[in-house]
Amino acid sequence: MKTKSLYLFLLIFSVSHGQSKITSEEILIQNDSIELPGTLTFTNTKTPLVIWVHGSGNVDRNGNQSAIVKANYIKQFRDEINKNNIAFFSFDKRTSNPKNFKFLKGIVFTDFEEDVEKVITHFKDDKRFSEIILVGHSQGSLIAMLASKNATKYISISGPGESIDKTMVKQITAQNALLGESAAAHFKELKETGSIKNINPFLFSIFSKANLPFLKSWANYNPTEEIKKLTIPVLIINGTKDLQVKVEDATALHHAKPSSELVLIKNMNHVLKNIEKDADNMKSYYTADFPISKKLITTIVAFIKK
Repeated sequence: MKTKSLYLFLLIFSVSHGQSKITSEEILIQNDSIELPGTLTFTNTKTPLVIWVHGSGNVDRNGNQSAIVKANYIKQFRDEINKNNIAFFSFDKRTSNPKNFKFLKGIVFTDFEEDVEKVITHFKDDKRFSEIILVGHSQGSLIAMLASKNATKYISISGPGESIDKTMVKQITAQNALLGESAAAHFKELKETGSIKNINPFLFSIFSKANLPFLKSWANYNPTEEIKKLTIPVLIINGTKDLQVKVEDATALHHAKPSSELVLIKNMNHVLKNIEKDADNMKSYYTADFPISKKLITTIVAFIKK
């Protein structure tokens, strides 16, 4: 069936923010039956527009996941970016919107890429904005690389520097060496045959039959190869307190793309918060009380306005 795109403006309003007036628009972008509602905010026209590309999980437009993750980090990012006269758009990832659940069977990695491309298509001819910058966070770092055709700049935040199968095998091995060996064998079989005959029962939640098409499609991409294909300015950022994606991932991406800028932010964790005490790292996932990294904002603003 031919893919249709439907763009509906639902609500437009303005709010006062200090000396600047922020215009906010609620926009629904539709990719066939998938609904991607989002929020656009800006203070002036003829300004750059940042489009946020989500990490893994059922992340909403504000950076929260169901009743568990309440870090609100994307909303905090939005507020700070808007203060610097930069427009911002983020949307509810297809996996976070209950209206989409019945359409998610058989989902593959490139479905997320297509969602982002639909968002970019909506804005690329919008004369209110001077350029489009993609910010890919975590899993979204790779998705944004793949969807960057009509973007003018690309920013990776906490982006993995290797294919997901290698990352997952390392994570599993760190917990249990034998399970790590099983995971490596499962990924090898999945890549070669498209299926796994005998799944280790301790790994079933990862390699269940429903997950296999997505895992196979995701493992097909190596971020250090994809980033080489970019012909636009590239900024790579990672925090030193990130528990999920390490500084080594950022340096691997930078080495693959030597023309990129690499910035390592002291004390920033995976949800972009400034963490002074290690005990607060995981706590910051469950509350919006922790501040977003100021260095993150100044670094991104300088890159965009360069």
